[in-house]
Amino acid sequence: MTEKLPLLTRIRIPILIYLVVLVGYLAASGSRLKAPTSDNHYVILAMNLLQGRLSLRGAPPHQNDFALVQELTLSDGRHVRGTFLKTGGPNHFKTTTGERMYIEPSQIRSRKSVYYVSFPWFPALLMLPFVAIFGIKFNDVIFNVVLGAFNPVLVYLLLQRLRALKYSDRTVVQNLWLTGMFAFGTVYFYSSVIGQVWYTAHVVGVGLTALYALAALEGRHTLLAGLCLGLGFVTRTPIPFSFPLVVGEVLRRHMAPGAEIPDVPSVWTRARAAWPYVRKLAAFKQLLIASIPAIAIAALAFVVNYLRFDNPFEFGHYYLNVRWTERIQRWGLFNYHFLSRNLAVMFTLLPRILTRPPYIRISHHGLSIFVTTPIFTYLIWPQRRSPLQPWLYLSCLFPMILHLLYQNTGWLQFGYRFSLDYTVYLVALLAIGGYRMGWRARTLILCGVAVNTFGALTFYRDMKFYWDTMFPVD
Repeated sequence: MTEKLPLLTRIRIPILIYLVVLVGYLAASGSRLKAPTSDNHYVILAMNLLQGRLSLRGAPPHQNDFALVQELTLSDGRHVRGTFLKTGGPNHFKTTTGERMYIEPSQIRSRKSVYYVSFPWFPALLMLPFVAIFGIKFNDVIFNVVLGAFNPVLVYLLLQRLRALKYSDRTVVQNLWLTGMFAFGTVYFYSSVIGQVWYTAHVVGVGLTALYALAALEGRHTLLAGLCLGLGFVTRTPIPFSFPLVVGEVLRRHMAPGAEIPDVPSVWTRARAAWPYVRKLAAFKQLLIASIPAIAIAALAFVVNYLRFDNPFEFGHYYLNVRWTERIQRWGLFNYHFLSRNLAVMFTLLPRILTRPPYIRISHHGLSIFVTTPIFTYLIWPQRRSPLQPWLYLSCLFPMILHLLYQNTGWLQFGYRFSLDYTVYLVALLAIGGYRMGWRARTLILCGVAVNTFGALTFYRDMKFYWDTMFPVD
């Protein structure tokens, strides 16, 4: 029987985790804490919202990852919005409604450039009260560090919940090892200490993912789970594709007593045997209720998208004013064309080893997840089966498919940052997978801590360790 910790201990440990992680993140962030980053898009978006605007007032402070929509008045009186295509020639124009036009410069009576923050907007809502007080100078680095230190606490609570439900046989000490691994031995470490819009989204997204996993367990708080998935959609759009966890847990909760499930390796065989025992109407009702907040938030996001880009499904990334605009226009945001490159970055990308200083160079595309967190190699060979495993693996797989087909590897990064959309599930799989937490596992954890500490200290600070290389895209 799993021993129950005294109440005071259960309160003290999360507080200690937060304080230790906060001190570690503050130390790693160092001089970055002195000023906000130049990529504080969410601060700008929050200021726009406070002013009642969906677009920027004038031009942005720089051109990095802002959406640019051209508003033209033509000589025949028509008003069109959209972008000039780099793939079809300088006079080819695609409107926000999808129409393709050929426009001669002589046809343009007036031209206006309208800029938007294309990133989903929930992190900006979290910043609203601080931006209202401190204005555009609100420090996004401090925001990331203070909020980021809280997420390892949620991971620890998730691991303890798995232990209490008998899915995991990890001791408290082992769960603390896994929590420390998440906080300092994954790409979450460097992502929490440098500020910037991309990493703010990851910090907020990881918190929503951990809350979602806690709420989804045993299908008991599915309304909260649906809310987290909805907010995840307006933070990091792949997050709601981890819906299999809540679906699986609701189905298991509504399993009729006396179900005879064969103990066989095949997940499909076990699923087919279990299906007749599911009280389907009750499960459907609970999932329908859980979907209400997610659908409501998605609907609001679609309305905002339509108001900005005349398309409910366009967040603005198609209009990013970046150096790879041409490949977006040619291949789209998601395409099989990008699969091999993304597979290489996710699983096999290694650092360069040199015989002269600085002795090591890391690609701007990052490093393999097995380099930054070596203990994830354990997940290839689970040591025991658990009813949670299929749902957790699917909750990793569906967002991963989006990442592998996406036009961007995550560049510029130390490690594969997109993996943060499902890293919480990977930690949970380590907890329930029956792996021994002996000296080998702890050595791998410490190796991950060393690698990610290097990244947290050097990335965007000492760039002699990094080199810019782009994979062919056409």
